[in-house]
Amino acid sequence: MTGSNFDAAPILVLGANGKTGRRVAERLRAQSLDVRGCTRSTRPRFDWNDRTTWSGTLAGVKRAYVTYQPDLAIPGALDTVSAFFDAALASGVERIVLLSGRGEEEAQAAEAALQRSGAIWTILRCSWFMQNFSESFLLDPIREGTLALPVGDIKEPFVDAEDIADVAVAALTQPGHENRLYELTGPRAITFAEALECIGQASRREPRLKPAPADAFRAGLLEAGVSTEETDLILYLFTSVLDGRNEKPVDGVRLALHREARTFDDYARRTAASGVWDV
Repeated sequence: MTGSNFDAAPILVLGANGKTGRRVAERLRAQSLDVRGCTRSTRPRFDWNDRTTWSGTLAGVKRAYVTYQPDLAIPGALDTVSAFFDAALASGVERIVLLSGRGEEEAQAAEAALQRSGAIWTILRCSWFMQNFSESFLLDPIREGTLALPVGDIKEPFVDAEDIADVAVAALTQPGHENRLYELTGPRAITFAEALECIGQASRREPRLKPAPADAFRAGLLEAGVSTEETDLILYLFTSVLDGRNEKPVDGVRLALHREARTFDDYARRTAASGVWDV
């Protein structure tokens, strides 16, 4: 489905300041494509909780990369994204690439809503981002040397946000990804302790993992200024989703890009070189 109008229309990137949205927007702009990156602070402004902002954001758009904030697992997300899909199609959007999460029933309900919407869709069902260790709430504790988490020896095949962005851009700009669901993981599942060991070797630091009861972990997040909504979400992810259900790596990156997924070691070396873990 290409043509002068389709190719020239702006590509909408929601969450354009986020871990994947920023990378997707950068890649699209590097291809000299017209990108409309939107957040609550841009013009046009986009706010999931203010539907009056949606029409201006969608005007003239044919393709969209959709990330729901803070997560598709929160109450009310399904109704909101379903309404957005309807608004997008009514506005003329033809192709939607949706960021989703592995092992979350709520996220899979949102995927089904997109599949029913009538759009040409691509779903990116992702494991935990490697970048949570460097661009999120785990960063400061790692800098301080101790990461207190309510996790044991559960393994997770952490995925690099760079890989997610590469797949998203391919789905937005290249044929062959229509109506495909890609599960995106890293090539190997590791524990949080092993992840910290990789970070320590790359950064020449010694961050350690400290087991924490769920109640103490929740109190620590709130004390650090994390909102109640985000705290509840993080606790849900640690205590429910990180139960081993997502431990097995899959080959979605290779299926989409015809190359292997980036490793955690590669992420750790690259990120350490940026200095982000330095105190």
